[in-house]
Amino acid sequence: MALDTSQFRNGLRIELDGEPFAITYFQHVKPGKGGAFVRTKVKNLLTGRSQDKTFRAGERVQEADVEDKQMQFLYRDGEDLVFMDNQSYEQTPFPSEVVGDGVKFLKENIEVSVLFWRGKPVNVELPSFIEAEITQTDPGMKGDTASGATKPATLETGATVQVPLFIKEGERVRVDTRSGEYVERVN
Repeated sequence: MALDTSQFRNGLRIELDGEPFAITYFQHVKPGKGGAFVRTKVKNLLTGRSQDKTFRAGERVQEADVEDKQMQFLYRDGEDLVFMDNQSYEQTPFPSEVVGDGVKFLKENIEVSVLFWRGKPVNVELPSFIEAEITQTDPGMKGDTASGATKPATLETGATVQVPLFIKEGERVRVDTRSGEYVERVN
């Protein structure tokens, strides 16, 4: 469906140069001299990069064929990751590149938001925080209590994060999936 610049709004997904973009900012500008135009900031949904783009008033663009689905991660199948659609219960394998660096925080049965473009998955958004069990970490040394001291710990997902010295193997911790940082211990 073709849209003109008067229909622009934040979050609108459009197609430019054969790729999907989301409008993150727009401003209608009417200069004293010359024609009106729309200044926008758009984010590429494939690469995550933002760029500035200017459109003439009334210019038409194509709406992107994108769809968000809530899905559940089931298991790994070699290099692929198998997800299940929460509505249709259909299982779909994705290449691990779609998830990117977040693959190290994937746990079975975790709920994720998947962005599809033209029927193919292009982006998997993990929840902001996950809870995971520590499977391996060195014990803290007695007397080693400098404030803010940390040690590496391996989670059940395989990710390695820095945790405080008092954390032991078998304990559950909350981790920020965006930064990969320890947040708190969970009972």
